Amino acid sequence: MRRFLLILLLLASGLVGGALWWLERPLEMVSDSVDVSIDPRTSARGVAEVVAQSGIVVSPLLLHLWFRVSGDARAIRAGSYEIERGTTPRGLLRKLVRGEESLRALTLVEGWTFRQLRAAMAAAPELRQDAAALTDEAIMERLGRRGQHPEGRFFPDTYSYAKGSSDLKLLALALRTMDRHLQVVWENRAADTPLASPEQALILASIIEKETGTDADRALIGGVFNNRLRIGMLLQTDPTVIYGLGARFDGNLRKKDLQTDTPWNTYTRAGLPPTPIAMPGRQSLQAAVMPAQTKALYFVARGDGSSAFSATLEEHNRAVNQFQRKR
Repeated sequence: MRRFLLILLLLASGLVGGALWWLERPLEMVSDSVDVSIDPRTSARGVAEVVAQSGIVVSPLLLHLWFRVSGDARAIRAGSYEIERGTTPRGLLRKLVRGEESLRALTLVEGWTFRQLRAAMAAAPELRQDAAALTDEAIMERLGRRGQHPEGRFFPDTYSYAKGSSDLKLLALALRTMDRHLQVVWENRAADTPLASPEQALILASIIEKETGTDADRALIGGVFNNRLRIGMLLQTDPTVIYGLGARFDGNLRKKDLQTDTPWNTYTRAGLPPTPIAMPGRQSLQAAVMPAQTKALYFVARGDGSSAFSATLEEHNRAVNQFQRKR
């Protein structure tokens, strides 16, 4: 009887030892890394089968047994995972339970137009192109903003996304992020702002973004435009004209362009244009609603990225002669 019990004990010890050895042994793989995509509501057995079919040499039956025995079978998260060579069964389950998806990143740059944003998404690796075949209007409708112009609605930042994630999901995140930043700056706007709504703040911020060559001038440029709006003076800002020209702009802004009326031409139309003209960053949003206190009504580029500010037309003309006409 004692011999029989000893044999059972040795067998049990061997099984436990074998199991521990298997859990810490690197899984065999067909390449240095393997992509594993797990759909929502996939069972633990289904996950084990997906792993085995993705290029990892393992018994799905044994892997499923490990998921069940661990007690974490129901904690496995859906997602796209990159499993690297050297991963053990224990490490694999840990990654799946923690939801450590393989991520890529896309940077949306301050001052980009929506057309540039779409081009960047189209070139982003491993980003599912659900929006590629949609019009701008259809994209906004899919994002729950039917009838809203897409320009300037997405906050410029670096966004991480899982491999195979939808471009619409990334856009939705950038849209919510812009909403949040815009709400914060609007709630902290200057008491004497001539802007009537967050929408107007977004439009002005987009103009500031395109006019700014250096961060140090951002608040002053915001002050100039706020002063002009306050007294009903034309904004006369070139980036709005360029935006209105669209594909007709060849890189050289001419006098006739300034005189060609479009809804965005702030030389021919008073007030703000009907939509933003680019994606403004946080500093431009702040400069629109919390500008520097200044008497300046004019500014001109010095040629080094900075601007010269003037309170009178006479001062401005002298600055134009000095920095633009080189007289």
